[in-house]
Amino acid sequence: MNESLSNSPTHSDSRPHRPADDQEEIYFQGSPRIRGELGKFMIFLILGFALIIGPAFLPGDLPPWAWLLAFAVGFILISFPFALARTTHYRVTNYRVDYEHGIFSKSIDRLELWHVEDIQLHQTLLERILGVGTIRILSSDETTPNLSIDAIPNPRPLFDTLKQRIIAVKRQRGVIKIDS
Repeated sequence: MNESLSNSPTHSDSRPHRPADDQEEIYFQGSPRIRGELGKFMIFLILGFALIIGPAFLPGDLPPWAWLLAFAVGFILISFPFALARTTHYRVTNYRVDYEHGIFSKSIDRLELWHVEDIQLHQTLLERILGVGTIRILSSDETTPNLSIDAIPNPRPLFDTLKQRIIAVKRQRGVIKIDS
């Protein structure tokens, strides 16, 4: 009897909604790799060590609080790129890109793929050697017109997949580009 109930049209129409035809699939989820941020890291490292070691080369005796302050600020500068990379999180799926960022407060931006106008992959020579890159997304989204997915590992497959997925999502939604 249960079998006849599940096949009856009235039973299937009584559900609040039908399941989606296409499941959301995660293509990439993670944070920027610190190896992709070597330029920033080196600058902050040099500045941090200069503040930590610098007071030793100053003429005269400094009070202990000045040494402590220089050490604290230097340590903060050295750890800043790590904190920045670990507090940025990307989630790229077959329908959207979520971008979560912030050290003391969090913001989450969502970019639907059907809003995307153009997508670019950028890798410097050092980034190619290290196997990381940046995907830049240009969109018609009001809150996130430009989004850079920085320092992600092995970016080419994700870039190619996103290009194809953007076309498919626009076709599904019936989005037509009109040139003026």
